[in-house]
Amino acid sequence: MDLANPTRFVTLADRLVPWLAVLSAVVLAVGIWLAFAAPEDYQQGITVRIMYIHVPFAWLSMMCYSIMALSSLGTLVWRHPLADVSVKSAAPIGAVFTLLALATGSIWGKPMWGTWWVWDARLTSVFVLFLMYLGIIALTRALDDPGRSARAAAIVTLVGFVNIPIIKFSVEWWNTLHQPASVIRLDGPTIHPSMLWPLLICALGFTLLFFTLHLMAMRTEIWRRRVSSMRKIAAREAGR
Repeated sequence: MDLANPTRFVTLADRLVPWLAVLSAVVLAVGIWLAFAAPEDYQQGITVRIMYIHVPFAWLSMMCYSIMALSSLGTLVWRHPLADVSVKSAAPIGAVFTLLALATGSIWGKPMWGTWWVWDARLTSVFVLFLMYLGIIALTRALDDPGRSARAAAIVTLVGFVNIPIIKFSVEWWNTLHQPASVIRLDGPTIHPSMLWPLLICALGFTLLFFTLHLMAMRTEIWRRRVSSMRKIAAREAGR
């Protein structure tokens, strides 16, 4: 199937969205159940349960932006007709995930650090990511010319991608309150399997939810553009 064709993409999305929605709901339900069944941490106590949603939100905030960066290359280099649709549709979802990552991190940080917020490298770089999302959302809505809007958003997205490795490696490059990576490591995860598996299942569930929302948003954006185009054509014909 030629996914560069918006009509065929919408047809595929119509087929996939219901299945993805059900699958994400099931996986999330299992993951959350396992998270509540997992043992408490010997230091963090019950507060550790925030990890099962905070970490997936943080991962997805970066994954979503990475998808936007790849889509931006599609706009500028390959001229893919759906690339800018992907960027515009993913930005609000990424902003929400990033905001939730910041919020759940603050809720976890209060009992652990004694404060809701500190300007350490990890928190600051994630906050910058949130601002980048807001800027891209505003940019995609500020210009009337879809072509100019798509190119401008793609350029800003690619420039902002430099922040993703900063977020990832901030705990290694600077002295921060955040602990080093404990899941994705060359020598293997340091989290006990009783906590690791619920975390991974929750992450999978939220990832499926992201793709569900992304497909839905792209489908909606394609239809919005079609309606807008039809209205412009009707207005021109009425003005003759």
